[in-house]
Amino acid sequence: MKISYNWLKEFIETDKTPEEISKILTGTGLEVESLEKVQTIPGGLEGLVIGYVKECIDHPNSDHLHITKVDVGTGTDLQVVCGATNVAAGQKVVVATVGTTVHPLTGEPFKINKSKIRGEASEGMICAEDEIGLGSSHEGIMVLAEDALVGTPAKEYFKVNDDYLYEIGLTPNRADAASHLGTARDIAAFLKIAVKRPDVSAFKVDDASRTIKVVVENEQASPRYSGLTISGIEVKESPKWLKERLAVIGIRSINNIVDVTNYVLHDLGQPLHAFDADAIKGGTVIVKNVAEGTLFKTLDDVERKLSADDLMICDAEEPMCIAGVFGGAKSGVKESTQAIFLESAYFNAVAVRKTSKRHGLKTDASFRFERGTDPDMTVFALKRAALLIQEVAGGKITSEIFDHYPAPVAPFEIEVTYKNIHRLIGKEIPHGEMKGIIEALDIEVVGETGEGLSLKVPPYRVDITREVDIVEEILRIYGYNNIEIPTQVRASLNNSNRPEKDNVQNLISDLLTANGFNEIMSNSLTKSAYSSDLDKAVKILNPLSGDLDVMRQTLLYSGLEAVAYNQNRRNADLKMYEFGKVYELDEEKYKETQRFAIFLSGADKAEQWNQKAKQVSFYTLKAIVDGLLSKLNITDAVLEDATCKKLAYGLQYKKNNKQLVKFGAVAKEALKLADVDKEVFYADFNFDLILTLVRKNKIVYEEISKYPAVRRDLSMLIDQSVTFAQLKQIALRTERKLLQDVNVFDVYQGDKLPAGKKSYALSFILQDSEKTLTDKAIDSIVQKLIYNLSKEAGAEIRK
Repeated sequence: MKISYNWLKEFIETDKTPEEISKILTGTGLEVESLEKVQTIPGGLEGLVIGYVKECIDHPNSDHLHITKVDVGTGTDLQVVCGATNVAAGQKVVVATVGTTVHPLTGEPFKINKSKIRGEASEGMICAEDEIGLGSSHEGIMVLAEDALVGTPAKEYFKVNDDYLYEIGLTPNRADAASHLGTARDIAAFLKIAVKRPDVSAFKVDDASRTIKVVVENEQASPRYSGLTISGIEVKESPKWLKERLAVIGIRSINNIVDVTNYVLHDLGQPLHAFDADAIKGGTVIVKNVAEGTLFKTLDDVERKLSADDLMICDAEEPMCIAGVFGGAKSGVKESTQAIFLESAYFNAVAVRKTSKRHGLKTDASFRFERGTDPDMTVFALKRAALLIQEVAGGKITSEIFDHYPAPVAPFEIEVTYKNIHRLIGKEIPHGEMKGIIEALDIEVVGETGEGLSLKVPPYRVDITREVDIVEEILRIYGYNNIEIPTQVRASLNNSNRPEKDNVQNLISDLLTANGFNEIMSNSLTKSAYSSDLDKAVKILNPLSGDLDVMRQTLLYSGLEAVAYNQNRRNADLKMYEFGKVYELDEEKYKETQRFAIFLSGADKAEQWNQKAKQVSFYTLKAIVDGLLSKLNITDAVLEDATCKKLAYGLQYKKNNKQLVKFGAVAKEALKLADVDKEVFYADFNFDLILTLVRKNKIVYEEISKYPAVRRDLSMLIDQSVTFAQLKQIALRTERKLLQDVNVFDVYQGDKLPAGKKSYALSFILQDSEKTLTDKAIDSIVQKLIYNLSKEAGAEIRK
């Protein structure tokens, strides 16, 4: 938001410098992101002076140039070659001397140098108004009044004042400060001075000869609607002061009527809209919703399809304006306009926000309406604008003020206690000073006791609804820097579960990053097309766009979008991981779960002179998953096949019958949905369950056994339905003490085996920490393994 220093000073009387005001604004919560000196006229007319043309003769070598002698008040006349047809002796003119940089209305600035034109020396330039940015005329040089004083800087003669522009980072809750008046209120409260509001006492209705009938059908979307008619106006260029005032804050001048509405918006924070009264069919303004799909051409000549939820300002036959957002092409003010209907309204913030986003229209009006304007400002702003329009365009007020306000917005009633104020601020501020700050912020004190205050907060302060909000207001005006840092800090220690979430996350991140992975962070908002079950999706009531209308239910698609983004930029070899939350609606309760995902695509290792590029595979991913579980010391997880729409094939680990991780190759349907055209491998961890399991780990010191381990292998024929996990569990139950590990090192399935059978080769690691195992003991254990595997799994041991 842009704020002018000179404009601010119309509301407050202060001798504070622009830099001091900047510090006050930042200190009170309106952060000044930049402060720059600006000139209402480019270049500020620096180096230009008032001169007197003493002589003017024809150029001997040209039929259109003139040689002049000009007195600029230095005691030495300048010879200036001039091509203007209207230059003559005895004129007072504007002269750009040698070394001056001239800023023309169009084109690039240029520097005046001493030169020769057709053989004659020229020591400056006599200027036309468009050559120095004072106007658009180029019919000839500017001829000034006879009383212009020679040698006077043009900056002084034309009364060009420098200004300072504040760029304020306005937070969404501070809608009240979205104007010069609102910003001035904070400064005035800090400086303990009064705010001067514009005087509208001169407003009067001249007659009621041009009354426009107004009907408000949708009072919920338009709680207050005000308007009046002004007739006999002349639409023309705005006066200099108005154009300069708007130019400082970056607003382009259009015409005097539109410029006044823009001026009042930035002056008071109340958006206005002017309709050509002759274009209002039936002499009636109707505030209502129209049929779904109605076509409407806006001021930018774009034809838009309206929603049935869009509030429209209509006449007796058709829509004229999207309420609070954008005007229509037919009803706007034109050069031929002689009478206007001036609208000043208070629209529902949510309705305006939805309409603005639906049509992709962002305007100064919608910016304010969707954050919340002042319902008590509509009539005052009408009077202010009407007086300004009469000043710059003439005309008469030809109707009474129409003001439809059936249910006035009540102020917020809040009770505050001194005890809570002191507790939250951390310092005892005198009660009188607190009360003074509250009243300076336009908050009414309706009751006072020894314990606290009863307050009424004006409706335009939409961010103050609780006691803590009042405390914040007191603190920001009192000054954060005025709260001393205590010499003693008191704190309490709370026991928390170990290890902490961040420590576990960092452990995983360090391991993956050390192995060439990159961490990604994605938006939790995504599009509903990614939802596997829309009934369980957490939907956004007021989505930023159609692509961000639900909370994500999985990390898969945000990761695939990152994969697609990289692959489209020829970065196809990807190893990525992400920690994040997923969201779900489960039996009308919102559920939030911590997940952790891994993504692999492209080559595992880059091509080198002594090896070819090796593509990642399912086994690359499985090795990473197993390595992470081992690092976290999560053992005895059950491995099963994973069936899932998102995976073409894969496996899952379960612990205590809960899914710990699911991993595999992403299904083609999911890849297509995210616009990925290469194979991607994906692992999805339940990070909440990981934290629970890691907390149960106990670190036990154990010496490396000095007795050797023994390996025995068994080859067996088993049914296709039997899994390695089942065989491993049988083996571990058979020998709990000496059996250290079980692994599968060969699998065979083919036509040489009986139908429905497969061949597994398993290795068994046996070790005793107290003695060397004998062949007799080993053979005994192997026989038990053979017996139990045959009995429980139907294994046929192959000799």
